[in-house]
Amino acid sequence: MMLNVKAKNLSLPVIVFLLLSACAIQPSQKTGATKQENIEVDSEVQRLFDQAVDLLKQEQYDNAIALLSTVVEREQRLTAPYVDLAMAYRAKGDDSKAEENLMKALDIDLADPVANNELGLLYRKLGRFDDAKKAYTNALTEHPDYLPVIRNLGILCDLYLRDLECALEQYEQYQQQMPDDKTVQIWIADLKARMGN
Repeated sequence: MMLNVKAKNLSLPVIVFLLLSACAIQPSQKTGATKQENIEVDSEVQRLFDQAVDLLKQEQYDNAIALLSTVVEREQRLTAPYVDLAMAYRAKGDDSKAEENLMKALDIDLADPVANNELGLLYRKLGRFDDAKKAYTNALTEHPDYLPVIRNLGILCDLYLRDLECALEQYEQYQQQMPDDKTVQIWIADLKARMGN
C-alpha cells in the first residue's frame, strides 16, 4: 500500500483541510511526479497515516502529531508524514517544529514540491523572504509546472520582494495552466498597470 494523495495548495483554511491530508501527498501527473510515488508502505503504517490525516481534518493536532510521530519512527523514506507533522505544528503555532519537520522531508527529497511550498509559506510568514524564494526555486527545479509553488512565488515576488518582473512571469505561467482563474487575471492586470504596461 502507498501513501498516495493529490496535493493542492489554496488558502490557509483549505490547506488545513486538503494539504494536511495531502501534504505528504504526491502531486498529480500534471504537476509532476515525485521520486517516492512507488514506495511500498506497511499496511499498519498506512492505517496509522490515514487515521492521522483524519485527525488533521478534524483539527485534532495533538492526536495527529502523536500518530504521525509513530509513522515516521516506522517509515522514514517518505516526505508526506513529515510534511503533515510540519503542518500540524504550524497550525499549533510551533514554527520551529514545523521547520524542523520540513527540513527532514527535504533531506529525503530536496525538490519535493509540497515540502518546499510549505517551507516557502513558513519562511514568508517569518519574514525570511530570500529563504522562501529559495524553497520555491528548489521545488521548481524538478517540478516546473507545480501550480501552488508558481502562484506562491509570484505572490512572494510581488508583495514581499517587490520584484515585479518575477511576479509577472510567475502569474503568467500560472495563468497559462489555469486560464479561468479570475483572481490571477486581476493580479496580472494590476501588476501591468503598476509596471506602466
